[in-house]
Amino acid sequence: MEAYAIHKGAMIAPRKARMTLDLIRGKDVATAEAILKNTNTKASRLIEKVLKSAIANAVNNNGANESQLFISSCYINPGQVLKRIKFGSRTKVDRRDKRTSHITIKVSDNKEAK
Repeated sequence: MEAYAIHKGAMIAPRKARMTLDLIRGKDVATAEAILKNTNTKASRLIEKVLKSAIANAVNNNGANESQLFISSCYINPGQVLKRIKFGSRTKVDRRDKRTSHITIKVSDNKEAK
């Protein structure tokens, strides 16, 4: 049975968050939570919330056993880009892009739905 959770509009650049997400891809949920707790980044805190939500969806909605769950797929897509101004040199105005992310985590216990 597979369950997933999505965090849309996370205020972190996708390139920065992908580095942390690569650490937990394919691992079981207990190991993934331990890795995220010991990684001191903003992305790890956001990814940990999404992972806990996906685990809760699998346990409460599908009746899965938490000890058998593993991360079947996880990815980060770019979200909306907020465009802000930055004052550049010699009275020029430059653009500062504040990038957002959509974080998706799918957990599975490798059993078919009945």
